Order: sequence, then structure tokens, then C-alpha cells
Amino acid sequence: MKPVILVVDDEAHIREMLALLLGLHGFKVAEAEDGREAWQRISESRPDAVILDVMMPEMDGLTLCRKVRATPEMANLPIIMLSGKTHLGAEEEGLAAGANFYMWKPMKTSELLANIETVLLDVSMTA
Repeated sequence: MKPVILVVDDEAHIREMLALLLGLHGFKVAEAEDGREAWQRISESRPDAVILDVMMPEMDGLTLCRKVRATPEMANLPIIMLSGKTHLGAEEEGLAAGANFYMWKPMKTSELLANIETVLLDVSMTA
């Protein structure tokens, strides 16, 4: 069964690009355009991993990440933050919120795929 990756970004073209890329590499993709919609999808369908933008309306990525980590049945959900937020301390802020990885836009495809494989492997080893 293909792993399901939830792509959360308020920019439709980013979601579409990631969905295409991930689909070509054997993943099933679900999408959400903000943190509130992502929380609903995570609660209902439990994806295998989340690629999460930081700056979004409704609920930003940092808030969503903290909410997921504070929910025991979801606390181990792999989260990769992918953001244009590159100021000093942005990566540390994302990791402190509970992200497994923090990546900048534009990202290297090979690095994103490697990070996804790493978090999926880590989850399967602890299950």
C-alpha cells in the first residue's frame, strides 16, 4: 500500500507541484490549504507523513505542529516543514515546535524525498 503524504500549503501551485512530484515517486497525496483543514484531515484519516508550510491563514504550521505533538495518538506523526521563512532562527523554531525536518523553499527534490524516506523508516522501526 502506498504511503499517504498530506501536503499542507496555502499556495495551490506549491501543493500541485508537490502532489505531482510525490505521485511520480510512488506516494499517494492528500492536500490541505491551511492548518485548520490539515488538522481535520489528520484527525480523520491519519496520513503517514505531513509536508507542512509555516506561514498560512487560519492556523499556521508552527501551531499545527505543536497541536499534533500535544495529541498522544498523533504525537509520532512525521512532519517535514517546508517554508519560505528563512530568517535567523526559523529552522530552530520549526524544530522546537516538533518538526522532524525543516526545509526551505525552493527545496531540492532529492533532499525532500530522502527526508520523507527517513521519517517513514523511523516510524516503521518504532511501530
